[in-house]
This record gives sequence, C-alpha cells and structure tokens, in this order.
Amino acid sequence: MMTSDKAKKILPGSTIGVLGGGQLGRMLALAGRHMGYRFVTLDPTPDAPCGQVADRQITAAYHDVTAAAILAEQCDVITYEFENVDAAVTEMLMNESYVPQGSELLYTTQHRIREKQAIEAAGVQVAPYEEIHSLAGLKEAVGRFGMPCVLKTATGGYDGKGQWVIRSEEEIEDAYETLLKAKTDLVLEKFIRFEKEISVIAARSPRGEVRAFPAAENVHVDNILHLSIVPARVDAHILQKAEQLAVRIAESMEVIGLIAVEMFLTPDGELYVNELAPRPHNSGHYTMEACKTSQFEQHIRAICNLPLGSTELMSPVVMVNVLGEHVQPVLDFLEAQEKDPEEATVKVHLYGKHEAKPKRKMGHLNVLADTTEKALSWIEQTRIWESKDSE
Repeated sequence: MMTSDKAKKILPGSTIGVLGGGQLGRMLALAGRHMGYRFVTLDPTPDAPCGQVADRQITAAYHDVTAAAILAEQCDVITYEFENVDAAVTEMLMNESYVPQGSELLYTTQHRIREKQAIEAAGVQVAPYEEIHSLAGLKEAVGRFGMPCVLKTATGGYDGKGQWVIRSEEEIEDAYETLLKAKTDLVLEKFIRFEKEISVIAARSPRGEVRAFPAAENVHVDNILHLSIVPARVDAHILQKAEQLAVRIAESMEVIGLIAVEMFLTPDGELYVNELAPRPHNSGHYTMEACKTSQFEQHIRAICNLPLGSTELMSPVVMVNVLGEHVQPVLDFLEAQEKDPEEATVKVHLYGKHEAKPKRKMGHLNVLADTTEKALSWIEQTRIWESKDSE
C-alpha cells in the first residue's frame, strides 16, 4: 500500500461511494457533507438510512456486480460500512475504482482465525484459541481450556450471534451441531474472566499518519452494546497501553481508514484483543460531540489521504444505544422535555430506520457532562433504560 504524501488525495467536491446503506454510512455521509463531499450509496433496502442523506442510492443487492460497477463509475473513492462484502464485488471494485482500504484487510477481518493470526503477528495477545475440525477435537480442546469456553463461527455473527458459551459437557455436542449449520470454520476460545471491556478506534492514512481515539469502556446487555463510557474508568496507564496496542495493530496491518479494536481487561491488568472491525464502530459514536474530530470525519480524512484530525477529548461522555423498544420512550421524553437538563447535555441521533424492532439499533444518545458519573445518573433517572444495568 502507498505510505507517502504522494499517495492519491481525494479533495472535497469529490464523490465518495459507500458500500452499505446503514447507520454507519449515514453518519459518514453527514460528516462528509460538512467537508464538501458528495455521496452515492449501494444498499438493497429502498430509502436506507444512508440513502436518505446521500446524493443517490443505488438500490441493489450487495452481491450485484453490475450495480457495484455503476457505483464505481460514479465515485472517486469507495469505502464500506460493514465487513461482509461479497468477494466478487470487492475484486471488481479494486480493479475498476479506487478503494484505499483494499481487500486484504477485509479478507483478514472477515474470518476470526485469520484475524487472530494477524493480531498475534502485530505482537498483541489474544485469548488462547484453537480451530475446530471435529466433535472429538472440540471435546479435547474444551478439556484443555476448561469451562466455560466459547465456540464461535469463524465468519458471520454479530451482537452475540454465531457463538455458544459452553458451560457443561452436556452442551458440547449441541453447540457443535448448532454452529456447524453455519457451514463455516469453527474456533474455540478460552474464556477470559475480564474486569472491563474496552475499545479503541485508530485511524491510519496512506501517508502513514496514525491517531487513536481515547479508549471507551463498554457495557453490553444481552450481547448488544448498551453504554460506552469515556474516559473509561480504568487506570491511566491501562488507557495508554490500550491506545498503543490499537496503533500497533493499525500499523502492522497497514490499515487505511479506521480500525476498531475491542479488548478485555483482566483483574491483573492484562489486555486481550477480542475482535477487530475495519470501519466506524458503535463504540466510537461518542466522538461525534465529545472529540475535536468525530470517528466519521476521521475515516473520511484517512481514506482521502488528508491530514488526520485531533482526537482530543473535550468532555466526559456516555453514549447510550437506542434500541427498537426505546424509540417511543425517547420520543415521549423529547416531547415532554421543557428544557435541557442542567446536569448534562444530551445529543440525539436517530438513524431513520422504518421499523423499530426490539433489540434493533435505531439510534443513540451522547450524554455529555462534567463527569461520567453525572452522565450515567442522567441516563438512569430518565428511566427509558430502567431494565438495563447502567453500571
């Protein structure tokens, strides 16, 4: 990949193509419009969230090579908002257009085993793991790792899907037979007893400039991200180490654009990288108001080879996801609200999705306050998420 200032620059006024029309593409386009870029998105759902704010939406399946060729013709640079891009489409775009993120990063992060190998090659530790080829092999590996341990599909899966926490010998065969139906490789991971889940998003440009955003402390409910708390409530040296690990991975994998690095922090202060995402990430939404540069603007700067923006945190913040069951309570709260709360500044982001299904990500709030404790207190007092454990 190009790593000098002579790498291609895509200046404002150019058109950016986005493969995928969900909320990440939407927020990417909104950030880019402020800079003067135009956007074309490709998504199979009419009036997709990104399509609502783009100059044009090409409504077609992600594997539609003809539609992808139209996207390539209309754009100066192409990016993607999700990892599971069809291989044939990726190859065509690489040949017919400018895709600075390349295909190698996608190839790596689409497969958990390849991803773990790449993380280890960067000198960063992951949880002990083993590729599983048979039921007998699974039983042997469970015996070595101990229980609980986690069986995962190597491809697909998000928000807790595509995995099974094995807690007893009776579950081993069921877990194997169930996940085998995905018709992909399987990997067993040793269960890491962690104290916190944190993530760091790093950006790297073709010129080799790298910057990391402050680490977020993430709280999941039902395997879906509920809160991202920044600054994370861990020691300063841990935060520094987490950012260093994210930068090391970005440099080792020659990332262009963003890479989200999810980590487990153990009680003894060890960090294990759990997963990577080569794109904007839910846990980085806090940057939209709390940092000098949002993750979405930074991604555009990186793929267009512009100087990266400052990642300085301007305010403590808690990002809270709005799922389908929360949309109406959020709207009711806004309607009844007579003034902004004194203890916090609340920024509402709804994604324009047409159907508010339970557990579906429909938006998020960024709650900025003098301290994260005040922001968490405001979230708890609204009672919109009263069934959620904010601590």
